[in-house]
Amino acid sequence: MTVQHPPKSRPHRLSERPDFERITLLLQGGGALGSYQAGVYQALSESNIHPDWVAGISVGAINSALIAGNAPEKRVEALRAFWERVTTAPSGVPGFVTSWLDSVGSRSDFGHGLLNQGRAFANMMAGAPGFFTPRTVPPFLLPAGSVDAESFYDVSPLKATLESLVDFDRINSGSMRFSVGAVNVRTGNFAYFDTTTHVIGPEHVMASGALPPGFPAVTIDGEQYWDGGLVSNTPLQWVLDDRPRKDTLAFQVDLWCAHGEFPRDLMSSDLRQKDIRFSSRTRAATDQFRKMQRMRRALAKLLKLMPEHELKNADADTELLISEADETVYNIIHLIYRAKSYEGSSKDYEFSRLTMEEHWASGYEDAIRTLSHPRVLKRPKTADGVATFDLAQLPPE
Repeated sequence: MTVQHPPKSRPHRLSERPDFERITLLLQGGGALGSYQAGVYQALSESNIHPDWVAGISVGAINSALIAGNAPEKRVEALRAFWERVTTAPSGVPGFVTSWLDSVGSRSDFGHGLLNQGRAFANMMAGAPGFFTPRTVPPFLLPAGSVDAESFYDVSPLKATLESLVDFDRINSGSMRFSVGAVNVRTGNFAYFDTTTHVIGPEHVMASGALPPGFPAVTIDGEQYWDGGLVSNTPLQWVLDDRPRKDTLAFQVDLWCAHGEFPRDLMSSDLRQKDIRFSSRTRAATDQFRKMQRMRRALAKLLKLMPEHELKNADADTELLISEADETVYNIIHLIYRAKSYEGSSKDYEFSRLTMEEHWASGYEDAIRTLSHPRVLKRPKTADGVATFDLAQLPPE
């Protein structure tokens, strides 16, 4: 049974593309929280904002594949198909029973919290349809070195789901740049699989979300990879470091909030450490980038004052400075999911239909509210050429 939350408002549809050379969509990892990103994308699509480049980690990699691997008019439909598939009620449980539990549990935060924990436990024991299933024999009872001994769950259902919902030929066609991040298990180094350097298949997307010990490592070209969130849970730096630099409008959709209250018990401590660990210090990275971009723009102005013959006869050090100077501009729009009070530390593996719809609606409304501020889509005029926006810090227009 699909329980869709009707949108409170509709986005304004842009008649012209924002004045940037490229539009990027950056999707953080966060398991079941990922339907928030789907809601954000729906609002962007309805606003006639279409990214040129989509990059993701973990569940963000899955959402990225669903977007890049479908025609623009089919992307929201593909996202909806995936999220409805993985939040289907457990087999044998009638739909009216789950609907009744949802209605009873959501009458109070306490009841909602208990219901969420119960549904998360069910997912832990039975898996999520079209995503992962528990292994028949516990991994610690199997011989070391066997694939089944690596993890608690089998993710072959995810491979089948990706192959049914994603056109990998389209991803590799170059119509939209696509990047997903993973960690090389042997070296510990971060790796990006990008359509400018790789032919992307389901294994690259699955590698980005292979979080141990739940999921097994994925082998690509003889190397094993785990979830990119183990090193960095956001692809922001990958995009900012790209060369040549281009004027960029970036939508950074985070599923973990770095700011939070001091925890008062073990459960809230576990939740807080997850938020801190997986938020990936997004603001710190942005602040550092602003500083570097300010220096690049100042250098570009300085180089304009140098005589042309000196630039033509520049030594190696001057050539290095010339290569770093530029006057590109960046708008970085943060959309951050802020969990409800009844969501606990299991929020990233609680795959229920009601919660999925809540996350989706939250992403949709947050994106509409953000886009209602016209300045987020305008080129910045700051000295560093960088403007950052956060929904929580945007006053009403």
